[in-house]
Amino acid sequence: MAEDAGASGSNNDGGGGGGIKEQDRLLPIANVGRIMKQILHPNAKISKEAKETMQECVSEFISFVTSEASDKCKKERRKTVNGDDICWALATLGFDEYAAPLKRYLGKYRQLEGDKAAANQDHNSNIEDNIWRGIN
Repeated sequence: MAEDAGASGSNNDGGGGGGIKEQDRLLPIANVGRIMKQILHPNAKISKEAKETMQECVSEFISFVTSEASDKCKKERRKTVNGDDICWALATLGFDEYAAPLKRYLGKYRQLEGDKAAANQDHNSNIEDNIWRGIN
């Protein structure tokens, strides 16, 4: 019976890591339900069973893609999985139609983060200038 529980993934992640709690392995069901609700018309209802099924599916999908990206990083002797690795994993696993838009999003995200960093750097330079002027 203990083998059955492990095989279903309810007690661990199936990767031999052993003992990962289900709430740590799965996305929060409230978040899954909120995402599902966005797609449906306002009066639609979603059963608990549907939310739990989707919760299992999306959590498994994330693990699947992340594992592929992690394997790539290990082969390249890197410890950090980045957005490009996730895009690569999606394409490698046959999810090309998701990889392309995610790649575009990643580029926009990086541009926005770069803009924020530049603005912070300008702000910090102004503060340093003011401090320096105050010392002299």
